[in-house]
Amino acid sequence: MGWNDAVIEQFLEGRARIVDTFDRDNLVLLDTTGARTGQRRTSPVACLPDGDRLLVVASKAGADTHPAWFHNLVANPTVHVRRWEGDALAQYAAAAEVLEGEDRAAAWDRIVAWSPGFAEYQTKTDRVIPVVALTPER
Repeated sequence: MGWNDAVIEQFLEGRARIVDTFDRDNLVLLDTTGARTGQRRTSPVACLPDGDRLLVVASKAGADTHPAWFHNLVANPTVHVRRWEGDALAQYAAAAEVLEGEDRAAAWDRIVAWSPGFAEYQTKTDRVIPVVALTPER
């Protein structure tokens, strides 16, 4: 079993701590539609609540390329989110918006204050790490 598979399995089991790395409340399962295949893809992604929406970061740990899920949501911006809300696993469709300009800068500042590791990831790459807002379509 791969690392992402273990994260997904433990998340769905409802564990409070996922692979000794993530708190369940700061993680979502993001289901995107493959840009080329049209198949549903599931990616565990750290998230930060921001009012009615969630912020996620396409950091790929500072790699020089964007993660596959980012390419998928750019091509197909309606995504499916699974997130623990208290003791219940909420599931809903969301509209994904890649933030730009001042919106991205403000969101990035909040993200780095919440999890400074993202700032370190930015130092590892020349690409601007995208920040995506997920707004529920409930």
